[in-house]
Amino acid sequence: MNRNAKFIAGGGVIAAALAYMIYAGVTQSAVYFITPSELRAAPVSGKAYRLGGIVVPGSVQWNPASLELAFTLSDGRGSVPVRHRGTPPDLFGEGRGAVVEGNWSREGHFTASLIMAKHSEDYKAPRGTSGAGYQDLIRTLEKDGSSR
Repeated sequence: MNRNAKFIAGGGVIAAALAYMIYAGVTQSAVYFITPSELRAAPVSGKAYRLGGIVVPGSVQWNPASLELAFTLSDGRGSVPVRHRGTPPDLFGEGRGAVVEGNWSREGHFTASLIMAKHSEDYKAPRGTSGAGYQDLIRTLEKDGSSR
């Protein structure tokens, strides 16, 4: 085998190995976005998911001593109990949108490793010195959830 053929064969082996490593890394780290009703239809224990929905009012249970947070996410057709260990984001609250990453547990709940809270898209900076601008700001923040 001449030198050029060895070089091409070696380059092909390296390219194939690199392609396989990229493929394996992407498929193992893929996280699929689903709704609570989709997850309820066919949950796979241990599989990584990104779950999105609205935090059901009255479902939030927070224990600051143990940092355990429990709540329910719903899409209007189905709901999923979620458990998380850690502090929730500042914008997290009942009646607001949230996206959580984690996996479905064998115990029948979603174990979240990350919580991303939705914020209002209608921010309007207060104008002037009167309280009217401030009241408009509060109204836009309350539109998609309860205020704190």
